[in-house]
Amino acid sequence: MESVNMHEAKTRLSQLVAQAAKGEGFIIAKAGKPVVRVTAIDSPEKGQQKRIGFMAGEFTVPDDFDRMGQEEIAEMFGG
Repeated sequence: MESVNMHEAKTRLSQLVAQAAKGEGFIIAKAGKPVVRVTAIDSPEKGQQKRIGFMAGEFTVPDDFDRMGQEEIAEMFGG
């Protein structure tokens, strides 16, 4: 997460807000000390974001997955 000082935040506010709206929040610091974190309103709360395993149980992987298309691949590489 990008950290900007107060003066820079004033200068680049429109750009920083557009960045936050895309999901890339930023921190405003005063005298090098973080003061506030700016994120989009609809961004998930810290710890709320789940990525790994979000489709658990939604599909199954065939047992022969690692051998699917084996003949075609061998032909493509002159086998």
